[in-house]
Amino acid sequence: MSKTSLKYGSKTLSIDLQAQVLAANAPDILPDPKEEIDRALANPIASPTLAGIVAPGERVVIITSDITRYTGSEIYLPLLIAELNRCGIPDHAMEIVIALGIHRKQTAEEHQKILGPLYGRITVHDHECDDPEQLVDLGQTSSGLPVQINRRVMAADRIIVTGTIGLHYFAGFGGGRKSLVPGVASRTTCMATHFAIFNPPEQGGRNAKACTGNLDGNPVHVAILEAAKRIKPDFVLNTVLTADKQIVQVFCGELEQAHLAGCEVAQKLYTAPLKQRADLAIVSCGGHPKDINFIQAHKALDYGVQAVRQGGTVILLAACPDGFGNATFFDWFNYEDLNIFEKALRDRYEINGQTAWSTLSKARAWRVILISGFNSEQTEKMGMEKANDLDDALQMAYKQLPENPNIVIIPDGGTLLPVIKAATKT
Repeated sequence: MSKTSLKYGSKTLSIDLQAQVLAANAPDILPDPKEEIDRALANPIASPTLAGIVAPGERVVIITSDITRYTGSEIYLPLLIAELNRCGIPDHAMEIVIALGIHRKQTAEEHQKILGPLYGRITVHDHECDDPEQLVDLGQTSSGLPVQINRRVMAADRIIVTGTIGLHYFAGFGGGRKSLVPGVASRTTCMATHFAIFNPPEQGGRNAKACTGNLDGNPVHVAILEAAKRIKPDFVLNTVLTADKQIVQVFCGELEQAHLAGCEVAQKLYTAPLKQRADLAIVSCGGHPKDINFIQAHKALDYGVQAVRQGGTVILLAACPDGFGNATFFDWFNYEDLNIFEKALRDRYEINGQTAWSTLSKARAWRVILISGFNSEQTEKMGMEKANDLDDALQMAYKQLPENPNIVIIPDGGTLLPVIKAATKT
């Protein structure tokens, strides 16, 4: 028996169980964060340094992520601002825009966490996806996708994009272009880019290439990247983090090339091999903020089921103190038939509806036992079973498991993708 720690919101739980524990890879030695950020700024990929891009008298907008995804912003933003100061850009000529996409606005406390020591020094604004007065229309992409972007961003002389690179369940990877679209795009643009997850209506279903860890031929990635390039960002700074949120490497430079370099590192860090699919996976999202709401927690479910045989069981620990994460999310579960659900999404697409559809699809293919702040009625409406705690969940799970079940534990389910790799014959 081995004891494993599992994060649940701001708490840490412990489980004693004979099981394989899947963990993200991490270097034996991590760099000094400041030195690594300075190194990346001085050695950008496919781009001049900031000194060769910005000039005194220009206004600079820096885009960074909201509280739902930790990026290391309180570390890198002060260093980025200091570099821009050295380039002749004073504090009053800079603004930070939080890339909310369609997420809720941030509280003052959340702004403080994101900006760290810069809070109160550099002006910060939350993106507004639904206010036409705050948006600029950049026309359409080659596929007819409308590109409507934050007016404040487009009014700047220079645009710097920051964030972190991790797995994403249908865009392949986060970071890079996603900080722009959907980060600072209109709701209409957000919906249109994400709709690319679906195959044409006559084929139906989800495009197989719109999946975790894949950019090659991924229609969502292609749509987002083309839209993001319309904005003409000048520079990107992306971190790659360990599962416990320490900086592994920083990538600066041109939007696409710096992001691709970061994705290579993230792929190695965030995938874990499995010889065969398990009967049961016990999955923690990784704690706050990865389980701040169910829309965020769903990522851990999407990755975690990859470790389990069809019809097997997943126990998901997701505190969800912010509830579902969007007011429209739960209403989509009124569609109980998946085919009717998909048709409704095609007729009236919403990103949150897509996440709901994806959740229900998995709940029908696997048995999902959820430990969360939701009540039994809410949990069952989403196709899952309510457990009061981990002991309760295990008792429920064992009733339908085979004797001597194959079990895996995934402590950082919001970060890690299990990949089945059968042993090769020699």
